[in-house]
Amino acid sequence: MNRILQLFERKTNNVLNVYCTAGYPRVDSTLFVMKALQDNGADIIELGMPYSDPLADGPVIQQSSMMALDNGMSILKLFAQLKDFRHQIYTPVILMGYMNPVLQYGFEKFCQHAADVAIDGLIIPDLPIHEFETEYSAIIKRYGLSFIFLITPETLEARIRKIDELSSGFIYAVSSSSTTGHTSSDTTGQQAYFKRIQDMKLKNPVLIGFGIRDKETFTGACAYANGAIIGSAYIKSLGNSPNIETSTKEFLSAILK
Repeated sequence: MNRILQLFERKTNNVLNVYCTAGYPRVDSTLFVMKALQDNGADIIELGMPYSDPLADGPVIQQSSMMALDNGMSILKLFAQLKDFRHQIYTPVILMGYMNPVLQYGFEKFCQHAADVAIDGLIIPDLPIHEFETEYSAIIKRYGLSFIFLITPETLEARIRKIDELSSGFIYAVSSSSTTGHTSSDTTGQQAYFKRIQDMKLKNPVLIGFGIRDKETFTGACAYANGAIIGSAYIKSLGNSPNIETSTKEFLSAILK
């Protein structure tokens, strides 16, 4: 059983997934950031592969991606950095990225190399369901990787049921139809959406993301789901501090206290 499934067997609520950008704030920061997240309470590490046109990402993560690319980060370099990372990182790790660079790398080669370094799962927001089913699902399963789909407030119930059938690991419930880091003012609408998903009693765990930035928003999301995902707020904290360990400890302790 992979680490994501093991995690949800022992912890069914208040699961904290934290996003970080590979190669940010420096090209050699990746493992330092991951270790700091693990040591300070993150349950899942979502490792973003920087891309020049990240459709789902807001300005903070876009900027971190551009800095990482300027630093020389690439999928090839990332796999080199991750070669022996399981000697120190036992937390579940998901690679999050977009189809274009993965296809350029070679989809099966990418999955094979992800499995070789002991990555647990993938999030590829722009991989459509039909293509997933007909072309890529068998490859992903061959290498023992979980695949996490996103849903939004506009996703119809039939499609959510289909995603629940196809997903492995968990479902990523986007809190609003926007980009990462966006804070919605429609809290009533959000809560109705969260409650609708909760009442569907999906077989996969659900984590809520986009706009989760502090203890209040994390706790609010966890009232309706198994946990939540924080990205932009953490990336911002890294950029505002010269010390990765200190900024990570302060950021996560304020959420988990």
